[in-house]
Amino acid sequence: MISFEEILQIVDRSIRNLHFDASPKSLFEPIEYTLALGGKRIRPAFLLMACNLYKDVVDDAITPAIAMEVFHNFTLLHDDLMDAADMRRNQPTVHKKWNRNAAILSGDAMVIASYQFIGKTLSPYLKDVLDVFSQTALEICQGQQYDMEFEQRSNVSESEYLEMIRLKTAVLLACCLKTGAILGDAPEKDADLLYQFGIHIGLLFQLRDDLLDVYGDPATFGKNIGGDILCNKKTFLLIHAMNRASEKQKEIIAYYQTTDKSNFTPEEKIKTITSIYTDLGIKELTEQKMQEYYNKAMYDLSYLSVAPERLSILSEVAGNMMIRES
Repeated sequence: MISFEEILQIVDRSIRNLHFDASPKSLFEPIEYTLALGGKRIRPAFLLMACNLYKDVVDDAITPAIAMEVFHNFTLLHDDLMDAADMRRNQPTVHKKWNRNAAILSGDAMVIASYQFIGKTLSPYLKDVLDVFSQTALEICQGQQYDMEFEQRSNVSESEYLEMIRLKTAVLLACCLKTGAILGDAPEKDADLLYQFGIHIGLLFQLRDDLLDVYGDPATFGKNIGGDILCNKKTFLLIHAMNRASEKQKEIIAYYQTTDKSNFTPEEKIKTITSIYTDLGIKELTEQKMQEYYNKAMYDLSYLSVAPERLSILSEVAGNMMIRES
């Protein structure tokens, strides 16, 4: 088995070796900037780890893994633009460093580049890999659209929210794991189980992200704290706060969501809403939901036709997602 650290080294080395030398340079500079910002690289790592469960050599899976990372960073680039986010990984977002048009067009180029990398998949696997990737790309767009629509609604349910983050976040993790299984010649049942593992880990991952956006440390989280609160995002935390809140607390939340922003500072809004979350035990409720998805993910792994000792790396990475700070 290849260790997690070695897999990350393979991914980082492969991304550093990417060069976009075509003209105009102004199209490709934001792409290189975005990829150079770093990140957890968990998606390509998951793809290689899934492949490594069934094959000792994962060289043929590296290019599809890079495709997933390029595509993921495209989604971040456009997501930052739509959310009007100023910072990503402690650096200015592309639309801030350049402009909105650069973020749109360079993001489009990243999608095309990701498909070019997928196109280099070995021919026996290409159709299956392309099918799952294309379906995933479409589902991510569906999730993003739901996310934007929810900002204009006041009655988003927990089930609607969980479906949105399944589409927006979890399916790409699941796609990476299933792709790795396909490239590893895994049994179809195992590929499907790894996909479900990815869904459950992805839901856990996003719930942790929601928590960190409120309770995280900006120095380690890489983004400004309270962004979801300022944008009135219908997160798991806000949905359950509205369900649990007293009439007075609901009035306070509504005030900060509907009143002209000039009447209060962003810091005041974040502090007040966070205080309500804390009083209502929303942090603990979110952690309970994360634990539920973690348990489901471990159940998925337990049914793989793989020796238990070969699953230790995936299990450890999943556990780290429960407590990550960035």
